[in-house]
Amino acid sequence: MEANVMDLLGRVRQNVAIVVVGKENVLDLLLTAVVARGHVLLEDVPGIGKTTLVSALSRSLGLSYGRIQFTPDVMPSEITGYEIFDQHSGSFSFHEGMIMHQVVLADEINRASPKTQSALLEVMQENQVSVNGRTLALPQPFMVLATQNDIEQTGTYPLPEAQLDRFMLCAHLGYPSLEEEVAIYQRHASYNPLEELKPVVSESDVLWLQQQCREIYVAPVLLDYIARLAAASRELDTLELGASPRAALMLVQACRGYALIQGRDYVVPSDIKTLLQPVWGHRLILTAESRLHKLKTERIIDELLRQVPAPRAK
Repeated sequence: MEANVMDLLGRVRQNVAIVVVGKENVLDLLLTAVVARGHVLLEDVPGIGKTTLVSALSRSLGLSYGRIQFTPDVMPSEITGYEIFDQHSGSFSFHEGMIMHQVVLADEINRASPKTQSALLEVMQENQVSVNGRTLALPQPFMVLATQNDIEQTGTYPLPEAQLDRFMLCAHLGYPSLEEEVAIYQRHASYNPLEELKPVVSESDVLWLQQQCREIYVAPVLLDYIARLAAASRELDTLELGASPRAALMLVQACRGYALIQGRDYVVPSDIKTLLQPVWGHRLILTAESRLHKLKTERIIDELLRQVPAPRAK
């Protein structure tokens, strides 16, 4: 199993690297979400390459791909679909929305109105859409890869807690190193390599990887460790809302995916420590006093890891 898994993932990594310079750690998080059947939110300043990374991954997976460019005037029906009355036949016909793809890029999601953002709640939680009493299953595998610029305030609408909770992982790309930035200039000097990118795995490959992820072993002592971390987060004075049971479950699922892409069939404590910030950072709600003192969730999670000892290997 290990050889097949690493071969498939290696192909995807190499293909994405044709377009994207560096960002291996962020790509690992995206691959974790792919195999663990989760959604990802990419946050950072404009021009970092969020959309390029998502597009390169989507083209590499051999899945149907759709892009929703969110603006304040995008309507919920454009996402979920709508019915139109046909006067000739005397019946309604259904027109699929932009969400009916296996990989959906929700670009600049925080530019959509709250009403439009709410159209994604059922989609991301239940993998289905409901329109006028009709429920339609989404194609599988299915995932939403969303981007937002976290420094812009004008013309944006902050994602509500319920929406943020639908994302398994939240990642920040960060600026490239000096060497990486020079390589970007050289690679994109004459043409856009994204336009020539071809799929390197198939739909059946992705489904097989997801099945392998479900079989990754998580020891009871590690489940207890995650439960203790969640319980400790609810007792912190710096947090208005700690980690929910769903947040803990998402961490378990993400750890399975991360172990798989590392070539293991079991989870280790370092997986939990690595993923705690990407999985919980956007879910923890700071108190007003913490926000006033500009406290960051990274510091709170570091405190959690100090307070709750990890199990030791026997």
